[in-house]
Amino acid sequence: MKTTDQALLEAALIGYQHQREQIDAKIAEIRQELGGTSKVAAKSAAPGKKRQMSAAARKRIAAAQKKRWAEYHKLKDSQAKKA
Repeated sequence: MKTTDQALLEAALIGYQHQREQIDAKIAEIRQELGGTSKVAAKSAAPGKKRQMSAAARKRIAAAQKKRWAEYHKLKDSQAKKA
């Protein structure tokens, strides 16, 4: 049964890759009709600067992460005591 799943997934992958190639070709045609790349396409394709996070934002993220880990450890300890 596992080989059937493997074969099915491989066939699906080939099909999706073919569809992707067709879509990419159509996108290229549309861009050519527009006279090159649009501003939106150029903006999304060009790598930008990394975002700078403020110190306050880093503190909020760290506090939230500590809270999540504390809750996780609290649940883990309470489950260990039950077992």
